[in-house]
Amino acid sequence: MDVDSGATAPAEARQHGAEEEPRHPFLVALGERVRTLRSRRGMTRKAVAIAADVSERHLANLEYGTGNASILVLLQVAQALQCSLAELIGDVSTSSPEWLLIRELLEKRNEADLRRARIAIGGLLGGGAAAGGDPGRKARIALIGLRGAGKSTLGQRLADDLGFAFIELSREIEKFAGCSINEIHSLYGTPAYRRYERRALEEAIQIYPEVVIATPGGLVSDAANFNLLLSHCTTVWLQADPADHMGRVAAQGDMRPMAASREAMEDLKRILAGRSAFYSKADMSFDTSAYNLEDAFQALRAQVREAIGLEEKHA
Repeated sequence: MDVDSGATAPAEARQHGAEEEPRHPFLVALGERVRTLRSRRGMTRKAVAIAADVSERHLANLEYGTGNASILVLLQVAQALQCSLAELIGDVSTSSPEWLLIRELLEKRNEADLRRARIAIGGLLGGGAAAGGDPGRKARIALIGLRGAGKSTLGQRLADDLGFAFIELSREIEKFAGCSINEIHSLYGTPAYRRYERRALEEAIQIYPEVVIATPGGLVSDAANFNLLLSHCTTVWLQADPADHMGRVAAQGDMRPMAASREAMEDLKRILAGRSAFYSKADMSFDTSAYNLEDAFQALRAQVREAIGLEEKHA
């Protein structure tokens, strides 16, 4: 039996010979994936329509690329085809059998297993922190965390203590772009900013074998740049209470976060919640809210020195 269960064009176009309207490329590609998945499962269009609780005509339009289905309908179709919504829509991890097999191996693994897999893959492909990765990784210290965590203040003191260079990556990004961070975003957009960020990080890694890098708070939002950082640097997540983040930024003379303090605080908490899972991938974490500045520095330097294998010295 033909699994298409009918022609692909809508009934109206076939019956009346009406001129077809241009179809959106995304909808065309989506329709092709639905047909491919249906064929792979050996299911007729009627069978999928019944399982998805949608009309066969609606499914035909979807397959032909003229049906702009709601997200709930797509979810029902995905469930009927026994695949994920991501596979139906077509993200990069559905683009080949190898991707799908890798996804299957990693699916439902816990965070510890996923971390081991990431490190092993990075080492295998020459871009990871595992054995065979960058041998100079230990002597490059990267401080990550939200603005106001103390990356610049503690980073400069830590670099002086270790005898390392100190870099604020945001300043290097601005040098490459020839304008401020805000101007990069407003004039060229986030993709351009990420390219400058990548370029600045790559140069810092290439030039400095021993360095402390204060990174922008949002670097972890770009998986490629964050992987590069994890592969070539010993990473430290500087944490702080949201109120301390806000207060320190205001103390630096930037009153913008305080213009609507309640909304700003809620935004900050949401950003922190959204990024915490990525910040937690750092090699170590340090809570700066638990100390005054001097005690924070002394505790951080001891923790870093132990981690990178330097003998303790008196500050």
